[in-house]
Amino acid sequence: MNVSMMPAPLNGTISAIASKSDAHRLLILAALSRGETRLVMERRSEDIDATIGCLRALGAQLSPESGGVLVRGIEQAAKNPLLDCKESGSTFRFLLPVAAALCDRARFTGGGRLPERPVGELMRAMEEHGVSFSADRLPFTTSGRLNGGDYALPGNVSSQYLTGLLLALPLLKELSRITLTTRLESAAYVDITLHALTRFGAEVREAKGVYSISGGQAIVSPGELRVDGDWSNAAFFLAAGALGAPVRVTGLDLGSPQGDKAILDALLAFGAPVEASSGSVAVSPAPLKGCEIDVGDTPDLLPVLAVLGAAAEGETLLVNAARLRLKESDRLASVSAMLRALGGSVTELPDALIVRGAKLTGGAVESARDHRIAMAAAIASVCCKGEVTILGADAVNKSYPTFFEDFNRLGGNAHVV
Repeated sequence: MNVSMMPAPLNGTISAIASKSDAHRLLILAALSRGETRLVMERRSEDIDATIGCLRALGAQLSPESGGVLVRGIEQAAKNPLLDCKESGSTFRFLLPVAAALCDRARFTGGGRLPERPVGELMRAMEEHGVSFSADRLPFTTSGRLNGGDYALPGNVSSQYLTGLLLALPLLKELSRITLTTRLESAAYVDITLHALTRFGAEVREAKGVYSISGGQAIVSPGELRVDGDWSNAAFFLAAGALGAPVRVTGLDLGSPQGDKAILDALLAFGAPVEASSGSVAVSPAPLKGCEIDVGDTPDLLPVLAVLGAAAEGETLLVNAARLRLKESDRLASVSAMLRALGGSVTELPDALIVRGAKLTGGAVESARDHRIAMAAAIASVCCKGEVTILGADAVNKSYPTFFEDFNRLGGNAHVV
């Protein structure tokens, strides 16, 4: 699907969609708990549906209902289930150790760029604890149950490795410890995991990069939980507020462990007025000035921060970004290509982007099948001189299927071509 839009300021109020980061974790823990859990979330996405499908394959019962999902926990794990993770890295890396904790054998597959995305360090750690793999990349079959004990993981490749083990190890009999061998990047995503575990009664102790997990823990359903509003996707519309006219997003928790609420500090660094109150954030336009932002802990913000940099006076430096080459696309390359296609000026470094303020002209942008590139290009249209066309705009379905509906609700004029 290709979508075109003419430049128009976005203005008004929308509600945040459910955080897929929070939803993945709560769905998995609900499936691992006894009894029923009702998760309140207004809208789902392809990635969330991938996790739902895999949990069903493992033996959980999940029933979508108005305003959420009803989950009945796994009573008996399926034998040799097939888990199709689609293009969801979270689904794959979270459920790989969980399935190995539940099943003697499990089959995994996935699509898009997922078979190319790194998982080797997690597989190595699992191989050292009783699990073997039929291949070193998807599709493959796991054999053998996961054992507890002492694990060592790098913290600078993917925080999802650590999350997957934190979700699985409480199910085992033995005490387990996970030691990080490098600095943990994207630490806020692990905070989301720890918060979710606490909500289901599981205990993890952390001290100086070592996580201790007692075995034989009961995962206890709290009955009903509301999935957090999504700061990662709200960031696009908050950025639009700095570019054209005031935009307010409701349903955002300022106390959320989601790291991408750092968009507020980033907007302030650019010089945009930000008004944050309980459950609501508003951003207004102002002359923006280039700045330096470290995206090591918030890599998903880089595409929209690059758009802000293109609209700002001077240079914007987005650093500590090497891991973005391993996302749904090589995001340093695809963001650079997006900005150049729109008339922007950007220099791509091995681990950073230098974005220079420029009058964006508009043009055709290839999404690279990456949801965040498609959304960033749409927000960039606000400050372009001419029409913007996004090729492969349906990539937004991965995390935000109603993105263009909300875009138009705020005054945009996106239409399928």
